[in-house]
Amino acid sequence: MPSRSCANLLDMASGDILDIPQTPRALPRVMTVPGIIADGDSDSTSSSCRERKIVVANMLPLHAQRDTTAKKWLFSLDEDSLLLQLKDGFSPETEVVYVGSLKVDVEHSEQEEVAQRLLEEFKCVPTFVPHDIQEKFYHGFCKQQLWPLFHYMLPMCPDHGDRFDRQMWQAYVSANKVFADKVMEVVNPDDDYIWIQDYHLMVLPTFLRKRYHRVKLGFFLHSPFPSSEIYRTLPVRDEILKGLLNCDLIGFHTFDYARHFLSCCSRMLGLDYESKRGHIGLDYFGRTVYIKILPVGIHMGRLESVMNLSSTFDKAKEVQEQFKGKKVILGVDDMDIFKGISLKLLAFEYLLQQDQNLQGKLVLVQIVNPARSSGKDVQEAKRETYSTAERINKIYGRSNYEPVILIDRPVPRYEKTAYYAVAECCLVNAVRDGMNLVPYKYIVCRQGSPGMDDAMGVKTDSPRTSMLVVSEFIGCSPSLSGAIRVNPWDIEAVAEALNVAITMSDSEKQLRHEKHYRYVSSHDVAYWARSFMLDLERACKDHYRKRCWGIGLGLGFRVIALSPNFRKLSIDHIISSYKRTQRRAIFLDYDGTVVPQSSLIKAPSAEVITLLNSLSNDPKNTVYIVSGRGRKSLSEWLAPCERLGIAAEHGYFIRSSKTSDWECLASDLEWKPIVEPVMKLYTETTDGSYIEPKESALVWHHQDADPDFGSCQAKELLDHLENVLSNEPAVVKRGQHIVEVKPQGVTKGLVAQKVLSMMVDSGTPPDFVMCIGDDRSDEDMFESILSSVSSPSITAAPDIFACTVGQKPSKAKYYLDDTADVLRLLQGLGNASCPKPRHTAHFQVAFDSVL
Repeated sequence: MPSRSCANLLDMASGDILDIPQTPRALPRVMTVPGIIADGDSDSTSSSCRERKIVVANMLPLHAQRDTTAKKWLFSLDEDSLLLQLKDGFSPETEVVYVGSLKVDVEHSEQEEVAQRLLEEFKCVPTFVPHDIQEKFYHGFCKQQLWPLFHYMLPMCPDHGDRFDRQMWQAYVSANKVFADKVMEVVNPDDDYIWIQDYHLMVLPTFLRKRYHRVKLGFFLHSPFPSSEIYRTLPVRDEILKGLLNCDLIGFHTFDYARHFLSCCSRMLGLDYESKRGHIGLDYFGRTVYIKILPVGIHMGRLESVMNLSSTFDKAKEVQEQFKGKKVILGVDDMDIFKGISLKLLAFEYLLQQDQNLQGKLVLVQIVNPARSSGKDVQEAKRETYSTAERINKIYGRSNYEPVILIDRPVPRYEKTAYYAVAECCLVNAVRDGMNLVPYKYIVCRQGSPGMDDAMGVKTDSPRTSMLVVSEFIGCSPSLSGAIRVNPWDIEAVAEALNVAITMSDSEKQLRHEKHYRYVSSHDVAYWARSFMLDLERACKDHYRKRCWGIGLGLGFRVIALSPNFRKLSIDHIISSYKRTQRRAIFLDYDGTVVPQSSLIKAPSAEVITLLNSLSNDPKNTVYIVSGRGRKSLSEWLAPCERLGIAAEHGYFIRSSKTSDWECLASDLEWKPIVEPVMKLYTETTDGSYIEPKESALVWHHQDADPDFGSCQAKELLDHLENVLSNEPAVVKRGQHIVEVKPQGVTKGLVAQKVLSMMVDSGTPPDFVMCIGDDRSDEDMFESILSSVSSPSITAAPDIFACTVGQKPSKAKYYLDDTADVLRLLQGLGNASCPKPRHTAHFQVAFDSVL
């Protein structure tokens, strides 16, 4: 069966994409019903159906080894893999399929056979990314550019990181395309949930969303997300943000990481977020992208099973005997520049230097896990670690005492568990780390077990204690409220924290330990997976209640989701209605509707004037421009349109034609002297903001201010003005980069309501109502015309065409793409209009008499 792949998606990266050899038909079976994979030549379908999750990650949760004698591959599950452990959060009936790469290279000729075996035996789908692309994708873009950037390391010069390389970026996109192909081979998009893991696959959601508009997509980032000041330096920043926004749910370990992501969306894409019943949501073209904040946990059962091994008991007794009479501080870290091992050693050295009584009684055991990447930065970190440890041991060591013990080799789990159980304090001093589960493991091991207690000579009913000193820059820090949090760069503060930890009373240690253990044991990996999946299901529940279609090219692709009744206005359809009707009411917004929002020239073109004249000169028509602009500007710009009605400043001023007088819909403006000094105060303290005075309103603009600070100040100003105007006939409203104060009851909706009411009162109830606008204030008009025409005074329901400009959520039933579409519509209506207007219009006389 050929892959259900988006074959043309490789053009999504900018520049020339790398050529990818055709991937082999790794799955010779096809999906027949959700969760059931049958032979490719089978015509039958099974009636059984299981809930299915597809977990996509860079690496599969497998160990692979080549049997050179038998010339075959041997595979086994990696019991320590988070991907495997998260299954505990799902129901036993749930089928979990994994998509990812193997940690070994498989010959092209063997790939199809291996893929079949892995699917049948382990529910795993290998991607087999070509070797040259894999190198540039993983060791190139992921490890040399994304990983350092996400850990706040900028390539300021060639000696400190690699600068952006377009070829590596293209390899990243190409690899994500290969992953997308494999997911598409197995997914049932109507029923399956797809959960993508980590920064290696941040553009994968775009590929999947383009192929299946309603696919159920979740993403979890296991690394930090940097502040916008760091992230904005990435040349492909928008493509990655838009890739993540093609998910339904995006997960982060901490609020800080989520806040940084939301700030980037605000500053770079102009998106605002809001809290919806406790859940943070971003409105992205009609879709709500939810944000999940929950740190991952550990697998309690796996850790406890290792803790109860006889080898662990023996090692714990050995370590306990080795350090008899001494206090052990433990560190377990990967060898890389972000783990802060050398800073930890310097703090320990400072502690020994300041308190000579601790010399000979305090030991730092530092277990160094193998580095996950190689490079000069790692080598420098390793050299510094060894030289610092040697210096400390040389100065403070004795014949039977070595202050620092470096264990730089692969350490089996049972041995690490033994050290966790013996250590009185655990120090995690990373300068930046996504999560770091070492403190969690330490807490569980210090809780012990009957077997461990017996091995270490501890009474079963004796109180349990543990002490944690953790960096404030790691993901687990916020969840460990009983830990001593430190700035790892402050050597003296870390040394002081260590001293506090080892001298703290046992009762205090016990209270902190119990608090931590309750949290760690209840918020395990199963809890994390279950909670994420429940939120993903909730985020996807409205998928089929909306109409979806895709727009955008390349990696800028996104899906618009709108009401099923929301559709593009057919010009032929409205012209047909227009010709049949005799009493028409037409309301048009100005900016963004008849004049492009982006245009620097705000005066209408000759074409617009001609179109407005052709409509307003038709005696069957009552035409109004309804705008937030001032009456002076509108009067000048629309002077050639003698029979055109104008409502300025959202309806505060209104006239039915050029010869009519302006009338006010409200008169009390005594609140203005109260508002102006308040707005001036915020203008002075917010660089880039300014006040726009209108006859009926005051508007504070902050679009040129810092996005975060401007938004914060706008909220403050809103609260401030609502307080001082609580007894005044004025309303305060917040809009797109503005805070506006205007008279109560003055809205565009009120204009439409009054005009329609007067048409009814004059004996000419409308049989055709058209309203076109592009922003929030026009939503009042859409709502108003719908309520007004349903009034009992209108016996025959008119044809109603409420239309917004742009494909976005709206109270309108129709949309037009842009201003050009609006003008084409008006041209069609103009051509169908009566060419010769009456000299006097009955409604104009009636309207003037009412005003």
